[in-house]
Amino acid sequence: MKLITAIIQPDRLDHVREALIQADITRITVSRVTGHGRQEDIEIYRGQKIAPNLIPKIRIDIAVNNEFVDVTVDTIIQAASHGVGEIGDGKIFITPLEECVRIRTRERGGKAI
Repeated sequence: MKLITAIIQPDRLDHVREALIQADITRITVSRVTGHGRQEDIEIYRGQKIAPNLIPKIRIDIAVNNEFVDVTVDTIIQAASHGVGEIGDGKIFITPLEECVRIRTRERGGKAI
C-alpha cells in the first residue's frame, strides 16, 4: 500500500478529479493549502531580502494498493500539467503506507482502501 500526495495548482483540480474518476480511482481527500516552490524567487527590496508570498495550492491524498500506484501517478501528471509543463505545476510524493483501517467494518490493509 502507498500514500500518494499530490500538490497541484487550484485551476487543475477539476481536471485531475475527472481524470482520476475515469481511471477508476474515486477515493481521494482534497485540502486547500498554501506554499511556494520555484515559481517565486526571493526578492530584494531596499537592500533587504523579502521572503516570497505563499501561493494557494491544492493537496490531494490518495491511498492505493501497489497495483494502482503507476496508474494514479500517470493520471495526475497528465491532468495536472499545463501543456508541456510549467514551473509551479506541482509535485507528487509517494510514501509507504504501513496500515489502513476502515473504522465502520474494522477491515485492515488493502481491503480497507
